Amino acid sequence: MDPVIGLDVAKGESQVQAFLEKKKTYKKSFKFKHDRMGLHDFYLFYQEVEQKSGLSPRVIFESTGHYHEPVLQFLEDHGVTYYLVNPVISYEAKKMSLRKVKTDAMDAYHLCELYYKEDLIAFKKKVFKP
Repeated sequence: MDPVIGLDVAKGESQVQAFLEKKKTYKKSFKFKHDRMGLHDFYLFYQEVEQKSGLSPRVIFESTGHYHEPVLQFLEDHGVTYYLVNPVISYEAKKMSLRKVKTDAMDAYHLCELYYKEDLIAFKKKVFKP
């Protein structure tokens, strides 16, 4: 198994879709708010995917200016491996799809697919030492 969780990040909330492995979704897509309770609910779901798959899932989402900052900080604080993708890359990958449906749930789904298609490098926060 190679679990991944795709997040379609928007202003104040994110749409979630999880895959346990390529082409194998896990549960229905759902939304969570970028507040303490919403992030806690997301983390419970993250742990559920981890328990189900036996591996720590990766999280993939697009850079969205400042909208993704609460999610990014939360993932950093909890030591979660994540992929912060340039929106141009995910847009190009979506163009390859035969279905041209634009919904938050489909965007989260496409991000999971992108994880399996591309040779992505996990994001590492740069720490500057004086």
